[in-house]
Amino acid sequence: MQTFMNKRPGLAAAVAVLLLASACQTENKETEQVTLKPKVEKINVAPDFVVEHLYSPSENKKGSWVAMTFDDKGRMITSDQYGSLYRIDIPEIGADTLTAEPKRLALPGDEWKDDTTQTKVGMGYAQGLLWAFNSLYVMVNHRGDEKFEKSSGLYRLRDTDNDDQFDEIKLLKSFDGEGEHGPHSIILAPDGQSLYLVCGNHTDVPEMDSYLLPSNWDEDNVFQQIKDPRGHATDRMAPGGWIAKTDSLGQHWQLVAGGFRNTFDIAFNDDEELFAYDSDMEWDFGMPWYRPTRVLHVAKGAEFGWRTGNSKWPTYYPDELPSLINIGQGSPTNLLYTGKAKFPDKYRNSLLAFDWSFGIIYAIQLERDGASYQAKAEEFLSGTPLPLTDGEIGPDGALYFLSGGRRLESDLYRVSYKNQDKVKETQGKKDDITEELTIRRKIESYFEKGPDANVVEEVWPYLNHDDRYIRYAAITALRHQPLKLWGKKVFRERNIRTVTHAMTAMARSGHPELQSIMLRKLMTIDINRISKENKIGLLRALEVILYRMGDPEPGIAKQLAAYFADAYPTSDNALNREFAKILIQIGAPYAVEKTLSLLDSAKDDSTTLIPTLTSSSDLILRNPQYGMDIAGTLAKTPPAQQIYFATALSKASAGWTPELYEHYFKWFYNAFGYKGGNSYVGFIDAARKLALEKVPKDQFDHYNTISGDSLLAASGKDLLENIVPPKGPGRAWKVDEAQKVVEGDKGQRNFEQGKSLFAAVRCASCHMMGGEGGAIGPDLTQLGTRFSVRDMLEAIIDPNAEISDQYESKVLVLKDGSSVLGRLISEDENTYSVSQNPYAPQVLKEVPKRDVKEVRVAKVSTMPPGTLNVLNEEELKDLVAYLMSGGNENSPVYQDK
Repeated sequence: MQTFMNKRPGLAAAVAVLLLASACQTENKETEQVTLKPKVEKINVAPDFVVEHLYSPSENKKGSWVAMTFDDKGRMITSDQYGSLYRIDIPEIGADTLTAEPKRLALPGDEWKDDTTQTKVGMGYAQGLLWAFNSLYVMVNHRGDEKFEKSSGLYRLRDTDNDDQFDEIKLLKSFDGEGEHGPHSIILAPDGQSLYLVCGNHTDVPEMDSYLLPSNWDEDNVFQQIKDPRGHATDRMAPGGWIAKTDSLGQHWQLVAGGFRNTFDIAFNDDEELFAYDSDMEWDFGMPWYRPTRVLHVAKGAEFGWRTGNSKWPTYYPDELPSLINIGQGSPTNLLYTGKAKFPDKYRNSLLAFDWSFGIIYAIQLERDGASYQAKAEEFLSGTPLPLTDGEIGPDGALYFLSGGRRLESDLYRVSYKNQDKVKETQGKKDDITEELTIRRKIESYFEKGPDANVVEEVWPYLNHDDRYIRYAAITALRHQPLKLWGKKVFRERNIRTVTHAMTAMARSGHPELQSIMLRKLMTIDINRISKENKIGLLRALEVILYRMGDPEPGIAKQLAAYFADAYPTSDNALNREFAKILIQIGAPYAVEKTLSLLDSAKDDSTTLIPTLTSSSDLILRNPQYGMDIAGTLAKTPPAQQIYFATALSKASAGWTPELYEHYFKWFYNAFGYKGGNSYVGFIDAARKLALEKVPKDQFDHYNTISGDSLLAASGKDLLENIVPPKGPGRAWKVDEAQKVVEGDKGQRNFEQGKSLFAAVRCASCHMMGGEGGAIGPDLTQLGTRFSVRDMLEAIIDPNAEISDQYESKVLVLKDGSSVLGRLISEDENTYSVSQNPYAPQVLKEVPKRDVKEVRVAKVSTMPPGTLNVLNEEELKDLVAYLMSGGNENSPVYQDK
């Protein structure tokens, strides 16, 4: 709980220091004031677009909608995340409400207790819907139970008697997986003959009839593996999330790509190329293996390197494909291509990428570049709060989108271009593709051919092509061919890039008895006279050989250590990472000392940080639930390169001296002082404990102490704090109910529990109480002497009711439709200076006035609603008593009643 707000004058002193963005009246008094509906008022959109609010499912007790499609009659079909399917007649553009109430589809299996209570659902719980082949395809994400018996899978619904009602439900394929990382979207292929679907990394890959991505996948990373300390995805191994293709009857299945984390949606563009919007692992934020949300160009047979815990592949490995564009932090939910939209050309050759967490739709423009694309992106639409779920281009050329999910407030919107009548029809598929794309597609066509020596001869030269997508396709084509057709070519080859790429393929397809000869071949390359890219390729080939074939025999290991001795360390962060883990793996005698020296010198993470479209500081105020964690990390960012080396060293057994151990373990003590994602402390402690397993037993206590054991909670997942989390069970507290509970209390209140809860629900992060707590927000010590119990409960439960101008934030709406959120600290003739991070208020973002269309006052608090909902009755009474006491245990509040 970060702030308090109240409708009454005077409670402004207890208002949050920073506020979230939402649209309201412009400050420019010369501008005509326009009154908008509240649900539209909060939305910013690109210039010349109009937003209409059509319907609120949640307000009409129809659940929280997360999926949509349009049928052949132009009607929308939607699904409640935990309920039924609905059909909707869409009004004409300009009629910003539905003319008829959405109808719940009557389906076989539905049962009702009465006219309003459905006891069994015949079909629903969908995270993907598609109308195709005169059928409704439904991607169910669910574990069957009494209310809805069907479990996760792809289902086909048909109307067999032409009465406009679905009477046949057929399971095409079941999937082992459910929840937020389960089965997701389904789309129609550009040829109109097949379906593509995507599943998250908690969904097992079922047996397929064919595999464009060869099925002998593995983790392929010799870095010291540490799975997520908080238990997320610890049993989920390669290939992670995946994309598959099937026919209209679901009879033939083909794996298209893998290595995703949790892609919710996929889309084809006019070139018939496939794209995906993949999620990050926000708990890894600040760690060297963190990867932001990103849009991916999914070539056939693509691998994107998601692996559990800290084993995710860096994006520069040659045996995976890179990001098309890195967006930043968030929760991707939808991706669509705007080719059929009646939008200006700029927005018609675009992907629209939906972020649920921060309420942003990004417009990503694609420009052909070799066998792939270059991408530029901007904010197309945003709102606070606006938990975006799904969207489609409707038959009228407008964008329709949903908000909701996780049983949140759900709404249906439409976005249209105000001059859409002047937009020309799209031309559809373009034939003037690049030469490189033609080559890549030809190579991909060989993935489905059987053993053929001619294929090997055809693709071999492309292992050295300048285009990364072509090189990747050539590696994959080689993996599809038996080793006997190309193994000897590797050892005759002299081109460095061709050798290393072929060796990487051979390590996966070959046999352990080849290891020695493969390593000797690699050592014929002069490591000190090749480019960084070729060094990465060589080190990657070596890593896969070691992972797949085991540690080399001692003689070879010694030769490898001598081979690399003068090459490490380098001035390049990425190379140093790859060298470090491999040298530690082979037990090079100098590996520990050289790597440990980098703990002090590795100060600059910029060369290995992944640049993103949206800076993390710009997201802080859009969603307090996630934003305040981001703020804390940015204020004290962990040293990612040092963390990588420290983790790699936790695997080393040889090469240690007492002095080196002393240096190493003291590093951990300092590392606990940084702030990262939720799993940061757990990862650091796990590496520390792995290293402690290797120290002499009689020295364990000493190294355990100097490495910070006393700083940690018993679980090792958090730092030691005298904070007891709420026991609950909580409830959705309303003001009247909460007031009745508190004011009706006749018992003795617990001061220590109230104080602990003040910290546990995050009041202390921003506010002082009795001289303790944060200094970001106003001091709350005198709150209880000025306001009643109801005042405080209203402020906590409904924090957006009234925001004092003493602490208000501003929304700077830019001319390109995007926005900057924060507290306006100062301005001069040319620039606005905005503070966005409440944990580092001195860091200012400079915004040129020439780029700003208008300045608005934010109307949403940083304090999220529902702060009290984790508390049971006794906890609620203790927290309110602590607030009323002003942190004084001798207050009359604690006297016998």
